[in-house]
Amino acid sequence: MTTRVALITGGTGGIGSAIVKRMADNGHRVATNYRNEEKAREWQAQMKQVGYDIALAKGDVSTPEEAEAMVREVERQLGPVDILVNNAGITRDATFHKMSSQQWNEVINTNLNSVFNVTRPVIEGMRARRWGRVIQISSINGQKGQYGQANYAAAKAGMHGFTISLAQENAKFGITVNTVSPGYIGTDMVMAVPEEVRNKIVAQIPTGRLGSPDEIAYAVAFFIPDEASWITGANLSANGGQYMGW
Repeated sequence: MTTRVALITGGTGGIGSAIVKRMADNGHRVATNYRNEEKAREWQAQMKQVGYDIALAKGDVSTPEEAEAMVREVERQLGPVDILVNNAGITRDATFHKMSSQQWNEVINTNLNSVFNVTRPVIEGMRARRWGRVIQISSINGQKGQYGQANYAAAKAGMHGFTISLAQENAKFGITVNTVSPGYIGTDMVMAVPEEVRNKIVAQIPTGRLGSPDEIAYAVAFFIPDEASWITGANLSANGGQYMGW
């Protein structure tokens, strides 16, 4: 496989870390962003202990200026970005009639506006080189909705609308744009949910278990090779059969 430069936003989280490792295992040079330097350096050191040398670049992806500066720093360290995985995301859950504008805007800015903020600085280079991969990490809840997550579901659904438009615009430039929509994954955040609540979630999943971050990383990696170059504008549901929409 040709070695590429891969940028994974939100790479220090559970799913992000698995994607980072998978990209590195596949021979790519990998970078991620951070906001808290102390935590990021600790994560970087932990990754080095298990054999992964991951570049870091400071940047809040919800801010256009910081996102662009972050991309330029990655380019300075590793070279032009060939693979972009828009994975950064947060939740600010509340039923809509109690949701504040701050809760709405924080989620939209971090989960959806970030996709513009980070992709915009890399897309022209991809077009010029006539090769690129852009992958959004959406969610099952962007497909089916979720009680108390109008902000999150709207942002995650919007990510795929972005995907199918960008895919059409850039297909002739050798750039594919796709979405992966995970279901409930056994990250630290999900495992912190009370066991009885977690059991109710698992009971709704036909496979009878939570997914693993490695399984989402595999789904992302599926879109990278040249053999996948005819797949663009797709949404790959990785949810254990919990939601089976077209």
